[in-house]
Amino acid sequence: MPGPLEGVKVVELAGIGPSPYACMLLADAGADVLRLERAGPAPGDEPHWDLLNRSRPSVAIDLKHPDAVALVLDLVEGADVLIEGMRPGVAERLGLGPDTCLMRNPRLVYGRMTGWGQDGPLAHAVGHDIDYIALSGALWALGREGDRPVPPINLVGDFGGGGMLLAFGVLAALLEAKVSGSGQVVDAAMTDGSASLMTMTYSFLAAGLAEERRGANLLDTGAHFYEVYETSDGRFVAVGAIEPRFYAALLEGLGLDAATLPPQMDRTQWPEMKRRFAELFAARTRDEWAVRFEGTEACVAPVLSPLEAPSHPHNAARGTFVEVAGVVQPGPAPRFSRTPSAVGSPPEQPGRSTDAALGRWGVSADRITALRAEGALGSRTP
Repeated sequence: MPGPLEGVKVVELAGIGPSPYACMLLADAGADVLRLERAGPAPGDEPHWDLLNRSRPSVAIDLKHPDAVALVLDLVEGADVLIEGMRPGVAERLGLGPDTCLMRNPRLVYGRMTGWGQDGPLAHAVGHDIDYIALSGALWALGREGDRPVPPINLVGDFGGGGMLLAFGVLAALLEAKVSGSGQVVDAAMTDGSASLMTMTYSFLAAGLAEERRGANLLDTGAHFYEVYETSDGRFVAVGAIEPRFYAALLEGLGLDAATLPPQMDRTQWPEMKRRFAELFAARTRDEWAVRFEGTEACVAPVLSPLEAPSHPHNAARGTFVEVAGVVQPGPAPRFSRTPSAVGSPPEQPGRSTDAALGRWGVSADRITALRAEGALGSRTP
């Protein structure tokens, strides 16, 4: 069955991290995404290792060649979206900036993914996820009291505040273009996006429900009922029993009598309660606790590794993870009831579908041959 984005055509100027993730989301949902990337060695048949590049064909192209730029502009004429993840000004220097592309296709949505944004004092500075979330205030909040902030790998900047918000922005602009008939530029910055993810934290600060102290608040490991505890086998369980009835179920599962304990929201007692909880959880294995709390409202879950997660009964039942070409990986999300998403194909070696993909987008075989002869395209698909 076709995905919900069937018929949407996207030109992807290949990047790394958040922009490929946004394009993966669109491609999994049925968009026809054409990935244009640097030519490398002659591509083989085996899948590429980078799962972010799945569900779409790869075309090997030299964007520094004027004939390649002319080809991209022709592709843009028939596209709905172009996505690029270069530093500000690079696409313009290549002759593929938004002004040029929108002149060729006024309805085009031009998605741009950067760390700092297209303008501002840091727009041209280098950086990575950790830097962007540091400046937005997100990194400061992640960690325990008295310790330094802990980077959440690159989930908050690259993917949550980056790729996901780029995909959201592109789809919002597409909907508006259907009404207005005009495209526009979507400036997605990981600094902006990770700041947006902090909105609820700013609500708590404004309402006096949180303080500017890491590891001392409701959701940042300050509370004993929202914490990770080590078990007897050196593994961990996650506890999130915030609501009173969930907290009551947690106490019951731990064998504690609520009448002998301080009130749940007595912050002065949180450190001592955390110590007591730690002693109790350390008495059993992770899986023993998982069995103990299964079916209760205690909001206790085993902390699974990425290799364990696919085999958990809930994930297996929902098909949260899928196997494609022998590689287990997260499946498409979210779910659609009538037009389900799917992994269309494993990630390709760069240039694997140059001829076939360009042909499907209307580029003639003679032009492909001429472009290759001029050095604008990579090697022929084997």
